Amino acid sequence: MEFRANHHYPSRRSAVFADNMVATSHPLAAQAGLAMLKRGGNAVDAAIATAITLTLVEPTGNGVGSDAFAIVWDGKELHGLNASGRSPAAWTPERFAAQKEMPFRGWESVTVPGAVSAWVSLSERFGALAFADLFEPAIAYAQNGFIVTPVIAQLWQRAAAELGQYPGFSEAFLPNGTPPKAGERFTNLPLAKTLQLIANTKGEAFYKGTLAQTICDFAKQHGAALTMADMAAHKADWCGTISQKFDDVELHEIPPNGQGIAALMALGILSTTSIRELDADDPLAFHLQIEAMKLALVDAENYVADSDYMNDVTASDLLDESYLASRAALIDLGQAQDFNIGAPKNGGTVYLTTADDSGMMVSFIQSNYAGFGSGVVVPGTGIALQNRGAGFSTDPNNQNRVGPNKRPFQTIIPGFLMGSDGPLMSFGVMGGPMQAQGHVQMVLRTQFWGQDPQMAVDAPRWRFVQGLNVACEDTMPKATLDALQALGHDISLEAPDNAFGFGGAQLICRLDNDGYAAGSDPRKDGAAMGF
Repeated sequence: MEFRANHHYPSRRSAVFADNMVATSHPLAAQAGLAMLKRGGNAVDAAIATAITLTLVEPTGNGVGSDAFAIVWDGKELHGLNASGRSPAAWTPERFAAQKEMPFRGWESVTVPGAVSAWVSLSERFGALAFADLFEPAIAYAQNGFIVTPVIAQLWQRAAAELGQYPGFSEAFLPNGTPPKAGERFTNLPLAKTLQLIANTKGEAFYKGTLAQTICDFAKQHGAALTMADMAAHKADWCGTISQKFDDVELHEIPPNGQGIAALMALGILSTTSIRELDADDPLAFHLQIEAMKLALVDAENYVADSDYMNDVTASDLLDESYLASRAALIDLGQAQDFNIGAPKNGGTVYLTTADDSGMMVSFIQSNYAGFGSGVVVPGTGIALQNRGAGFSTDPNNQNRVGPNKRPFQTIIPGFLMGSDGPLMSFGVMGGPMQAQGHVQMVLRTQFWGQDPQMAVDAPRWRFVQGLNVACEDTMPKATLDALQALGHDISLEAPDNAFGFGGAQLICRLDNDGYAAGSDPRKDGAAMGF
């Protein structure tokens, strides 16, 4: 693969080249992963250590109470892991019958956390180091403190006003009643103890032991549904991947309940258009991508659910070649549109990627969903619980309708790109509904338009919002914005430091003659490091 140098996008970062690599959204977490590689661990060990450290240093996007997904190239084949949690057994549709939509915060948005099970499952199957070793950097930072970065401080400040009212939040995350400022040191001794318990018991304490009991006792105090039986029943699933080809490359995503299928659908739609005739920053190339994403996202919103409950419309239906071609035929090259749902069948997140010199590559993502998640923090543990239950629908006709022991629609998705000779790129883009859209943009920029991973990361991004509204970074050239407006897109501008609006991308590309090139996003505190 031959890359072009980055000369015309805002960041002047260069891609990082090395034989062993970690790329994520916080330098301390990236260093934790590198430490495991230098200790003789592999890419999976590095990924787990990085993920564990991120729960401490970036609490605004993830925590021990998060969900997680991963795609692993073990040197011979791909493996997909779904470690998202299910709803409590008491979450019947009747429980939420009086509500037009699911609660977004508080205990009624809390599903079983799955991230810990991801760490355990990955380590048991692929890890080279002892599980407890992977916790050492995070526990040290939790005990001794770490210095809060400007981006994290800003996000922490935004969350404080809204979440201070929720059980346990102020005690855990507002020392002296206020969020830490940039440059201040933050310690989290309760989380250090929690991480040590998880390390010592290989996760058993979290799902069946002391920590599970503490979580469920706190739930009971607040009239919540989560029980010990719900926690003990959780398991991560090795689910494989689903994929979509675009010429000689094949994008792989985790099967539903995640939105990764939307990226595959958009790529399939684009494969039947004239996008190959256009340059990377041609307004018409943006137009085609936006319209393809609109078509994919409107279907994903209405059809994607826990795969066990996708009975009327399946993933295969949504990826059917003839169906995607019929959707592509709806795109007007001269006019933006507000698309309806198709009929495929009649009737605050953190991302990291690692790679090692043996060829192993890992694409991993974990998230609380909205910043600190539900706002609920279990006293004495440092465990902030996710609000993934907000991803359910209360519509009786929706496949994603809330129900007991069911996984909700998920926004977090790891991406992986394969070529005819093996892996090409392990990557992800953080930021809610931006993720599938970011995947498509990264695939086209790196594989079709020859941009190196840092150049692709630095390029101004767009994000479909709803209807005809498209948000663009204000670094996008005025001529491009004017052209999109002329095509009928209702353009709103946002600053590129809106890390969650446009995502924080991390990419590792495999080089033709061994080794890797990585790009990391300056929109967050992104760091790509290697040796």
